[in-house]
Amino acid sequence: MENQPKLNNSKKIIAFLAKRFPNCFIAEGEARPLKIGIFQDILDKLTEDDGISKTQLRYALRMYTSSCRYLYGIKEGAKRIDLSGNNCGNLKLDHVEYARKQVMDTKDRIKAKRTEQKLIKEEFKHKEQKIDKKKIFLRSSSNISEPSCSKPKKINKKNKHYFYSKNKANKTHNSKRTNLAKLQSIKDISTLKIGQELNVMVGQIIINASVVDIAKDSVRVQLPTGLVMIVRTEHLKL
Repeated sequence: MENQPKLNNSKKIIAFLAKRFPNCFIAEGEARPLKIGIFQDILDKLTEDDGISKTQLRYALRMYTSSCRYLYGIKEGAKRIDLSGNNCGNLKLDHVEYARKQVMDTKDRIKAKRTEQKLIKEEFKHKEQKIDKKKIFLRSSSNISEPSCSKPKKINKKNKHYFYSKNKANKTHNSKRTNLAKLQSIKDISTLKIGQELNVMVGQIIINASVVDIAKDSVRVQLPTGLVMIVRTEHLKL
């Protein structure tokens, strides 16, 4: 019989037993307590054509007798039955208490599992809400208009001073106007020294500067803004 197993699924075997022994096994509803040693009684009734191995039959009976619908039938006053449905003795008290404990443990496991699933579902929902809020925030942030980069207005040279920006300090310095009549022109740049302070004419504006380098007919000076420029002799004043 074990060499040619056909039914290797416990549910299918239980369905087979319910059909083969309807007064003993049932497929649905509260089951009645089985006779102790019924495993051997079933083996004696089966043939090789039934295609059920001992191992699979044992698994199927274990599944049947550990189900809640079977454990509910293990109660005070219930009788054990054989394959024909005949009574085969009373249930022992310790068997009843064991079945009751198994039912309670099963209920607790089911309750704990449902609670865990509920917490997982709530946590997943909370994460989804956080993601949705983040998407809304990013979407609203993307709608904020960027500062316009309009073309700067032209400076009216007649009414405005020129400004020179210093990169590091990001400050502006007003050009210093000096009385041209009081300034002296530099005729010989060889008399100048590195680091010497002088004045540079930029259009109609006089700007303080210091000598950085002296060439043949020009001088490299540094403005207060840090800008270094080459100036010809005729634009230098003392």
